[in-house]
Formats: sequence, C-alpha cells, structure tokens
Amino acid sequence: MGMPTDIGVIDTMLGFPAADMKEQYRFITTRTKDSQSREEFAFPVEYMFKDVPDKRIDRSNDPLSITLAEMDRWGIEKAMIGVHGEVSERALKDHPDRFIPSTGADPNLGMQSIRQLVADYEKWGIRAVHMFPAGYSPQVPINDKKAYPVYAKCVELGVPVFVCAGVPGPRLPMACQKVELIDEVMYDFPDLVFVTRHGCEPWTELMVKLMVKWPNLHYSTSAFAPKYYPKDIINYANSRGADRVIYAGYFPMGLSLERIMTEMPNVGFKDDVWPKFLRDNAARILKLDS
Repeated sequence: MGMPTDIGVIDTMLGFPAADMKEQYRFITTRTKDSQSREEFAFPVEYMFKDVPDKRIDRSNDPLSITLAEMDRWGIEKAMIGVHGEVSERALKDHPDRFIPSTGADPNLGMQSIRQLVADYEKWGIRAVHMFPAGYSPQVPINDKKAYPVYAKCVELGVPVFVCAGVPGPRLPMACQKVELIDEVMYDFPDLVFVTRHGCEPWTELMVKLMVKWPNLHYSTSAFAPKYYPKDIINYANSRGADRVIYAGYFPMGLSLERIMTEMPNVGFKDDVWPKFLRDNAARILKLDS
C-alpha cells in the first residue's frame, strides 16, 4: 500500500516566513564565531540545505496565507507552532482548528521562564514545550539541573517537552545535546513525555536503545528530508517502535513541504506504521482528542 494520501497529517514543527530572516535568527548567529555564520548566512544552518525555502518566498504576501496554502497543498491538517509573535497569535486566534500552540522555555531564566510557561498554558492552552539546549546563552545541557523545573512543570501540566538532541546544525558546541544525557532525565522524570528534535545524529543507535528502555521517550523527524531519515529510526519504527516515531517538518526554515512530501513516499515504513507516524502518535501525545 505504501504511504496513505487520505490522512490529515499533523506536523509537529512548522513556522512562518519571516520579513527579515537574518534578524529572526540573530539570537543564534551572534553566538557563533565563524565569519560565514555571522556575516553571510541569513539562516544559521543553510550550509546544510541546498535550497532554503524562506529565501524563495514572496514576502509581499501574508506569511499566514502562504503557510496555510502550503499546508492545504500537501495535506497538512494541523501544525504545531510557537505562541509568540504577531503572525503566530493571529494564526491561533483565526485558525484554531489548524494550529497547535506550543511555547519555548529558557532554563537560564529560572522562575521567570516557569511563570511565562504557565501564562502561555493559561492563555493559549499550549500542548507542548520546546527547548534548544545549544541555543541558550549560556548553553544548558539536556540533563542540567537548571532544566529540571521545566521538566517538572511539563509533568504537572501534562504536556510533552520537545528537545533538540544530537550535533546541532548551527556552528555551536555539541556537548550539551549528547543523546546519552537523556537517560538521566528519563530516570528522574519517568512520567515526562520527552520528544527529541533534529535527528540525534550521530547517536541514533543509542537513541533507539533509550526508547526501548524508556516508554515515554519519542523521536521526531524535524529538520531532516525524508531521504535522509536515519536507518536506525526507520527500522525501529518498523519493529517495536511504531508508537514512538513522530513526523515533524522544517518549513520554512530549511525544507519546503513540497520536498518533504514528494520524498516521503519513498521512506520504507510498513503499512501499519504510516498512520501512526503521520498523525496518530502526535495526536496522542499532544492530547488533541481531549
């Protein structure tokens, strides 16, 4: 049968075109030290992608309309977005059936970050929290105790945390995102639903071992074109991990939905894995049916 075409896909990582892409990612590029990242790149990981979608988008058009049109074209029924910013707020207010609210948390801010997280939960009904250990200043390792209040609050609110893991794309140190650090977090927070972002490379085999070990640990495919999905992850989904691998895109940052969805049918998932990967797993952990 292959990839079904009648499933309303849930994308667990999507954004909107930016009027000034370079300014949007300045929080990363100002922390890099190589001249190419600081001076040439508009998008800090564009060296990894042949064609950054945001560079091709006509910014005279409304970014929300552009995004909705792409979602409709490629079968994305719902997408998870951050709650902050004019476009995101308008999307959540005008199209609550299409967009799923999430918020970020910076452990360096201590209780300020926790208060903001709670405020976003009360105002927007956030369904997830996202974290970028290598992107903080200073960096916060996945198992750093400064992150523990965030994890505890996620458990208390019943929302999953999405955390970047593996070698970061931006030219920043990687030690804070080593996959092995997840093990301690899952030991201390067995009720935490933890979802990795951005590949976990080069430690995908270890990530599979940890998912076998910890029942609330999941993997999402953000920032990877389907032709580059790690074989370890595909094999795991096709064996005992069908409930643990979740689709995530990367529009409009590094990948177009066109590229993702035209490559997707060639991924070797078994027939019974596809619905879970494209929709059911995300719906379950984000509690979209409640």
